[in-house]
Amino acid sequence: MQWEIETIAAMEQVSVTDWNALVPADQPFLRHEFLHALEASEAVSAASGWTPRHLLVRSGSALVAALPRYRKDHSYGEYVFDWAWADAWERAGGDYYPKGLTAIPFTPVPGPRLLLAPGIERQAVIAALAGHCCDDALSSWHLLFAEDDEVDAWLAVRPELLERQALQFQWRDRGFGDFAGFLAALSAKRRKEVKRERRRVAEQGLTMRRLSGQAIDTAALAHFYRCYQMTYFERGQQPYLTLNFFRRLRATMPEALLLIQARHGERPVAAALCLQGSETLYGRYWGSEVEADCLHFETCYYQGIEHCLAHGLTRFDPGTQGEHKLSRGFAPRRLRSLHHIAHPGFRHAVARFCAEERAHVAAYHLAAEARLPFRRD
Repeated sequence: MQWEIETIAAMEQVSVTDWNALVPADQPFLRHEFLHALEASEAVSAASGWTPRHLLVRSGSALVAALPRYRKDHSYGEYVFDWAWADAWERAGGDYYPKGLTAIPFTPVPGPRLLLAPGIERQAVIAALAGHCCDDALSSWHLLFAEDDEVDAWLAVRPELLERQALQFQWRDRGFGDFAGFLAALSAKRRKEVKRERRRVAEQGLTMRRLSGQAIDTAALAHFYRCYQMTYFERGQQPYLTLNFFRRLRATMPEALLLIQARHGERPVAAALCLQGSETLYGRYWGSEVEADCLHFETCYYQGIEHCLAHGLTRFDPGTQGEHKLSRGFAPRRLRSLHHIAHPGFRHAVARFCAEERAHVAAYHLAAEARLPFRRD
C-alpha cells in the first residue's frame, strides 16, 4: 500500500472532520478541538517548549492515520518523569533536549495515541512511522500513556523500545445502579466513612451543583478558572493553561464538559472541570477559594461517581497520583509508556532503571489491590 507521510506544524493544517473521523468516541482529549485549543491559546507552542510536529498518513487524499507529536525543550507537563535521565545525560556531556514526545499535553490520560481509520493495519503504520519518531537527531522519543495493544504493537515493530510502567487509580461501575448501591458494595467501615465525609460537607453549609455543556456560562467558567489558578499559585507556580483555552473548549466542544461547583449560599467557592467521552468521565482541573473539610473528596470524587451512575458512564478517571483514591473505590490500573534512547550506552543505563522500576510498580499494584474497600463477599 502506498502511503504519503506528512509532518504538520499546527492542528489548523488538518481538517477538523478528517482528524476527528479517526478519534474514538471515548477520547475527548484527542479531538481536533482540544489539541487546537492548546495551540491557539499558546499553551502549546515553540515559546512554551512544545513545538507541534504531528504526523499524518494519507492514502491519496484520504487521511488514514495520525499521530500527535511534539518537540520538547523540557519535561514539564508530561507526568512520566524523566528529569533524572536528563540530568544524568547532561552531566555526561550530552544534550537531552530537545527530545521527541507523543502524548496529550498536560494530560496524563491513558488511551490510543496512534489514530487509525477502519481497516488500516496498526503495525504496518507503525513500521512506516517509526523512523520519523525514533529520529537519532534527537536524544530520545517518548510515547506516553498508550493503551496496551498499541504498546505491544510498537514493541513488535521496534523491540528495542524501553517500557516504563506506573499506576493510576480509576473507578469502574460494577453494576452498582446508583450511589446507594455503590455504598452497599463497600465494607461497613468504609461505607460509614464515606457517609461521614459527605455529611461533613453539608454541615459546613456547602451545596453541590453540576453544570453541563451550554449551562456553563461565562461567570461559572471565570470562577472555575480563578479556582484553578489558585491550585498553582499555592505551590508558587504558574498555571499551564489559560482562560482562553477553556473558553475555546466551551465554544467548540461544550457537550464534553462537566463543571462541578461547590456553593456557599448562592456564591460558588470551589469548582472542578471534567471532560466526558462516550463511556468515561475524566476529572482534570480543580481549585477552591475556601478551606473546608472533605470538600475535595466530594467535588472531585463522589460527585463524579454520582454523575457516572446517573448518565451510564462506566469508568471515572479522576487524574494522576493519589493513593487516597483507593479507599474511595478507585482501583489501580497499570499504565505503560515507551522510550527510544538514541545513545547505546545511555540506553543501557536507562533500561536497567526501567527494569527495576517495573518490579517496584508490580509489587505496589498487588499491595494496592489488597487495600480496596469493597466487601469480600
